[in-house]
Amino acid sequence: MDPRLLLDYCQSTLDEMLRCLEAAVKIESPTFSKPDVDRMAAFFAGRFRKEHGKVRILRHRTAGSGIIAEFWGEKRRGSKPILVLGHLDTVWKTGTLQRMPFRVRKGRAYGPGIFDMKSGIVCGLWAIRALRACGIEPTSAVRYFLNSDEETSSVAFRRQLLAEARKARAVLVLEPAAAGGALKTSRKGVGEFRITVHGRSAHAGINPGAGVNAISELAKQLVRIEKLARPPQGLTLTVGLIEGGTRSNVVPERASASVDVRIPRLKDRGPLERKVRSLRPIHPEARLEISGGINRPPMERAMAAELFRRAKELGGQLGMEITEASTGGGSDGNFTAALGIPTLDGLGGVGDGAHAVHEHVIIRELPRRAALLAALIASL
Repeated sequence: MDPRLLLDYCQSTLDEMLRCLEAAVKIESPTFSKPDVDRMAAFFAGRFRKEHGKVRILRHRTAGSGIIAEFWGEKRRGSKPILVLGHLDTVWKTGTLQRMPFRVRKGRAYGPGIFDMKSGIVCGLWAIRALRACGIEPTSAVRYFLNSDEETSSVAFRRQLLAEARKARAVLVLEPAAAGGALKTSRKGVGEFRITVHGRSAHAGINPGAGVNAISELAKQLVRIEKLARPPQGLTLTVGLIEGGTRSNVVPERASASVDVRIPRLKDRGPLERKVRSLRPIHPEARLEISGGINRPPMERAMAAELFRRAKELGGQLGMEITEASTGGGSDGNFTAALGIPTLDGLGGVGDGAHAVHEHVIIRELPRRAALLAALIASL
C-alpha cells in the first residue's frame, strides 16, 4: 500500500469534501435537541450508505439517534473489526448559525461544531471513499460508531458503545487534533461531585445563633476538597458552581456546589472518591449530601503507544510530522481505553476554538487527515 495514493485522491476531491462539511455544519445538532440530532444522523447515514456501508440507526426515546456503519464486514467475517468513533452532537444551541454562519476565510472554514467534531466525521467518511477509490481493502472489517450525546457524558448509547468496543481489535477516535495537529495519546478521567449542605434558617438580625449557616459550612468543606488536588501530578478539583441562600437577612438553610474532577490515572479514582465521600460536617448540626464521582475513566498512554508509532510512520510517508499530546478533556476513547482496547484519539480536523466563537478548521489539513486515517485503517 502506498499512502500517497490515498492522499492524492483526498486532495483531488477537497472541494467536494468541503461542500459535505458545509452541509453538515448547516444542520445544527445540539445534544438536547432530539429532532436536530436525528437530522444529523440521517444525513451521515445517507452518506455512509452511498459508500456501500451497512448502516444501522440507533433510536432512543429521548436522545438523538446514533449510527453504526460497517464496511467490508461481509468479506471479513470472524475477524475483529476496527472501530472508528465520532459524535453527532455539538454544544451549540439551535440558531447559533445566525451569528456564527459557515464561512471560509484565509484558508480556514468556520462554523458551530465544525472543529468539534463534524470535520472529523467527514474525514472518516473520506477515508472510506479513498480506500475504495484506490482499490485498497483493509484486512479487518471497519465499523463506525457515531454517538449522539458525547458532549454530555455519552449516556444514551454507552452500553452499545462498550459492546462494540469489546469486539474490536483497535479504536480510532475522530475527535479534533490537539494544537499543531498532534494526535491525542492520553486523556484525563473526568467527573463531577455535587456537595449539598443542609443547615437551619433563622433571622440574621434577631436570632442568628439559632440557625446553622449552610453557606459557611459549604465554604469550609470546599477548602477541604481543594486540598485533595495534586496539580503537579495532573489531579485537579475545580469548584465551578455555587448556589445557596435566599436573602441577606436570613441565615441560609441550604447551599450546594458542583466540583469538576480530572484524574490522570485510573488508580486515582478509588482513593479520591473515597476521600470526598468520607467528608463529615464541621458544624455538629449541619448535614452533608454528596453525590457524583468519576464518569469517564482516564485514557492512559500505554493504550495508544503502538497505534501512535504506526501513525507516525505512516505520516512520514505522507510528508506529515506526527506529534502527540495529552489533554484534560474527555472523549468516548476514554471508555474504550479503560477496557484495554488499543485506542488512538485526535484523528479529526486540525484547527482551534472547540466550544468557542472562533471555532474553525484549516482546510488544507482535511485531505491529509483523511488520508492518514485511511492509511492507518489499511495497515492494521
